[in-house]
Amino acid sequence: MPTNMMRVIIGMFLVSSLAAAQANPATPSVMPAATTDAAQLTIPSGTRVPLALKQSVSTKNAREGDAVYAVTTFPVVINERIVIPAGTYVQGRISSVKRGGHVKGRAEVLMHFSTLIYPTGYTVVLPGAIENVPGAEKTSMKDEEGTIRQDSQTGEKAKTVATAAGTGAVIGGLSNGVKGGMIGAGIGGGIGTAIGLFSRGNDVRLEAGTTLEMVIQREVPLDPTRIPR
Repeated sequence: MPTNMMRVIIGMFLVSSLAAAQANPATPSVMPAATTDAAQLTIPSGTRVPLALKQSVSTKNAREGDAVYAVTTFPVVINERIVIPAGTYVQGRISSVKRGGHVKGRAEVLMHFSTLIYPTGYTVVLPGAIENVPGAEKTSMKDEEGTIRQDSQTGEKAKTVATAAGTGAVIGGLSNGVKGGMIGAGIGGGIGTAIGLFSRGNDVRLEAGTTLEMVIQREVPLDPTRIPR
């Protein structure tokens, strides 16, 4: 076969091979499933996180906007992965505070948490509310917002009035007999009522170390490369 003809055939073969390669580009590599899953690491809405306060909080001196500091006391695990390790710092603020009234109205405090700070320094913004306060005595949750309310003191104030009335009756009876006892009881009861009117209801006081339960109010995405394993 002549040399020129061979060159033409080889050239046609190379051109056809190049065209075929352009028409069927290499299939791009598929991201491993593990990487894809890791990129979607999130804390689901409704996740409960146990905390302990790092400082005391009291309705006696707390003000709206004051910072609140806490730390997680137990790791939160999702799909066999620790997403919030124990020792993670949590920061929030007091949203509302109310002292107990002289006649009625109980002390209340509302706080919300807004930031997770991991031991590595990785910081995550979140919406967190108080779900429960297992470590605080004589308090209860008022509503779904997370308001902590002091328990009612109706029984305590009634006891104060009764004690004062009893003491007055004894003193009056010793000095003026039955009639004096009745008068003394009335005076004593009045004094007890006055004490109740002039004294405020007990404050909500959460000591440092008080255990709380925070609930995360919406899904929070995380960077898996910055979560310590």
